[in-house]
Amino acid sequence: MSKGTVSARLRVDLSAGVSVGPGKVALLEGIARSGSLSAAARDLGMSYRRAWLLVHSVNEAFREPVVHFVTGGKEGGGAQLTAFGETLIERYRGLELATGMLAREAFRDIATQARPAGGQAAAAAPTAAGRVRRPLRRRS
Repeated sequence: MSKGTVSARLRVDLSAGVSVGPGKVALLEGIARSGSLSAAARDLGMSYRRAWLLVHSVNEAFREPVVHFVTGGKEGGGAQLTAFGETLIERYRGLELATGMLAREAFRDIATQARPAGGQAAAAAPTAAGRVRRPLRRRS
């Protein structure tokens, strides 16, 4: 992210223990693209078990399933988003877009004051013992 750029990460808490955020939505989008939980997990660098647990938690969180699984057979199994799952993604991405626009507007002037990651650190400040502690430098 360059200096002065603002973005927002969004997690929507729908009730106690039910939340939807960028990770779950990316996984659902991967399932929609590939028709496979394992392929979606692989694309995200996630273990199959982690992906399965996330999808299972989303399916259990709502009265309607978000993902429908087809058991293997001649042509193998698969996963597919339900209409409800597609709606969930659309609503999340719409809210994410609106939130990003609001964040950019609200923080436009403040963002210009942000230091770049790994850039110039604050001047060295003395510790309680009077020694100067220099900030650690990040290695590239």
